[in-house]
Amino acid sequence: MRNYKQMKNRILILGIGNVLMGDEGVGVHSIKELEKESFPENVSLLDGGTGGFHLLEYLQSYPKIIMIDATMDSKPAGTISVIKPKFASDFPKSLSAHDIGLRDLIESTAVLGDLPEMYLITVTIDNIQSMQIELSEKIKDSLTAVVEKVKEMLNNML
Repeated sequence: MRNYKQMKNRILILGIGNVLMGDEGVGVHSIKELEKESFPENVSLLDGGTGGFHLLEYLQSYPKIIMIDATMDSKPAGTISVIKPKFASDFPKSLSAHDIGLRDLIESTAVLGDLPEMYLITVTIDNIQSMQIELSEKIKDSLTAVVEKVKEMLNNML
């Protein structure tokens, strides 16, 4: 059986997005960049793809989660924002390329039990490019800042 202290300190970094939809896949691309780094053994990285209820297990298993996803808001493309959502309604509206939205996933997790401590890093995109696996230059350039933001957040959590 695992030590409770080890379980309590587990952190999941979860990238969400569809890599076949261009910039909408920035969360997954961020995980690929983060895989080049080294992290303490209590930190796990997960390519969450387009979401889905299979991610419920992870939301129930980790006490702290940093999610990375694309958003389409009024900010310039490549803008990185961090929010600490407490309720499903605090999450930005889902982009159409996700199977289910983060709001749906969070609502389902809340019904099943306590929510983990969550942080959401969003990267603003201009549009969704169907059947394109490459990121635009602005979004590709933002990956370094996403990695640095994750490292900064982890330093504050550990």
